[in-house]
Amino acid sequence: MNNFEKKKKNQPKRMAIFASGSGSNAENIARYFKERSSAIISLILTNKSDAFVIQRANSLKIPVIIFNRDDFYNTSKVLHILIENKIDFIVLAGFLWLIPGNITRTFNNKIVNIHPALLPEFGGKGMFGDHVHKKVIEAGKTESGITIHYVNEKYDEGNIIFQAKCEVTKSDTPESLANKVHQLEYENYPKIIETLL
Repeated sequence: MNNFEKKKKNQPKRMAIFASGSGSNAENIARYFKERSSAIISLILTNKSDAFVIQRANSLKIPVIIFNRDDFYNTSKVLHILIENKIDFIVLAGFLWLIPGNITRTFNNKIVNIHPALLPEFGGKGMFGDHVHKKVIEAGKTESGITIHYVNEKYDEGNIIFQAKCEVTKSDTPESLANKVHQLEYENYPKIIETLL
């Protein structure tokens, strides 16, 4: 390994986070990596101009890119933004759109997502947030949890990287189960991302 390669290997990875909503996971990840030299959060991208994640990004001084469905699916605009910003790794944190092929192919095995249940159960289109927790409770499951997985061109079907479990009790509601799952997300997602880098 020459000096240039050594230097590049030791440089922090440039990460982009995609989020569609409140952005609590995005903020948790950004704060985690602020304390470390392994990665910097270069961009936060969102498909919603009113998403609360934008305020979180502004307070963390992370640049935000807002894009629409046409930008994402019918042009290479978002892909070009990622390439121009020399992004090495992409993290989905509550991002609800399917990632198009031009991005999944360019960033093969470099995009990860977190799902609020134990895949392969309770995954697929429309399975996010409280919808998932409601289905888990209705199915009478005694445990739920999180699944961190690679992203491909199908919802929740990429290879599983990590799972963590929590108990589902008879008194659980979608809200109380969501709280347990959020704790697992905050505790594990940044650490697993760091090991993947």
